[in-house]
Amino acid sequence: MSICSAVSVVPSGAGTRRVLRGAAFPGAAAVFVAFLAASSVPSPLYPIYQQQWHFSAWVLTVVFALYVVGLLASLLVVGGLSDHLGRRPVLAAAIALETVALVLFLTAGNVAVLAVARVVQGIATGAATTTLSAALVDLEPPHARGRAGVLTSVAPLTGLALGALGSGVLVEFGPAPTRLVYVLLLGAMALAAVVTALLPETSLRRPGAVASLRPRAALPAHLRADIVPVVPAMIAAWALAGLFLSLGPSVAAQLLGLHSRLVGGVVVTLLAGTGALTVAALRSRSASSLLAPSSALLGLGVLTALAGIVAGLVWLAALGTVVAGTGLGASVLATFGTFARIARPHERSEVFASANIINYLGNSVPAVLGGIAVTTLGLRTATEIYALAIVAIVFAAFLLRLNQSRTRRRAVAAPGE
Repeated sequence: MSICSAVSVVPSGAGTRRVLRGAAFPGAAAVFVAFLAASSVPSPLYPIYQQQWHFSAWVLTVVFALYVVGLLASLLVVGGLSDHLGRRPVLAAAIALETVALVLFLTAGNVAVLAVARVVQGIATGAATTTLSAALVDLEPPHARGRAGVLTSVAPLTGLALGALGSGVLVEFGPAPTRLVYVLLLGAMALAAVVTALLPETSLRRPGAVASLRPRAALPAHLRADIVPVVPAMIAAWALAGLFLSLGPSVAAQLLGLHSRLVGGVVVTLLAGTGALTVAALRSRSASSLLAPSSALLGLGVLTALAGIVAGLVWLAALGTVVAGTGLGASVLATFGTFARIARPHERSEVFASANIINYLGNSVPAVLGGIAVTTLGLRTATEIYALAIVAIVFAAFLLRLNQSRTRRRAVAAPGE
């Protein structure tokens, strides 16, 4: 049921509030997905921009990374602002910023405007995702505890998959490939503004808004033994996502001979969509039980996809992408689950800020280095090096996890010896 229909069915009073609250939860989730979908829409368009404006692969990956810079800055600076100003005002501001970014995309005539649009989009997405994550927890139905946590894990990968696939379809079959998708997204943001206006406010105004803008990130010393084995897995997983989102369509076209613009969206969807399904399927599994298997799947998937690229076998590359996507989803659950398990309540904000820094640096820095390598070594050689580097990092994560498990078993067995 939509929020609007909920308003019209129930006359007033406590019943109205209950129905509005129940309808608001899926509405907020839809807005969450829409923001992430908008963030992946440019991926299938990058080869078109390159062809039109004649910029190199490293410039492309810098444009991709600028989004991450804006996103990370927003997460760190305004991550707690909605606790002081309210959810709706901050979300409304994020929607306004996203609208500005979409207008810039729509009117872009050179790579400089594209870069500015990506920075603004990153800031808007960071503000929206932190606010919506908090709002989903606030609006979570009493009979479905834990649903907010699952949605905040599934929504980013789902949005990335839907945005890339939808963009690929429109680029291949629709008119004005670099314009139409942004017009549709502007319509989606208008709907998001309506949903936001109808959301019940779940966070009352309170002092400290200015103080909350000070970036906070920390990894307390007592957590580091648990976090160190997780970090390589985080870097590997998000470096792989960065490769697919920035250079994936180029790899499909130039190395596998798949020149359909739709394929650029399918490449991202295979990875992110499989990851989203994996998160949903494994949501009840403990983080510790997923750490080693997620690393193994991630490494196996990357090697299989690389073998497919080297041999020119599309089916093998696709199979490897699906396996890697399964590892990506399991890794997201394992790593964030680990942070959630070990951080004390008063530490969670700063600890998760540190987790976001690790993830998004892993997402952007390797992608930029990959773009530079493409320019100097060629796409095939750079892709092979990038893939093997991810496998090496994954192998390190796997060994660290096995060593951690062995150490803990010895510690448990020692008192009885």
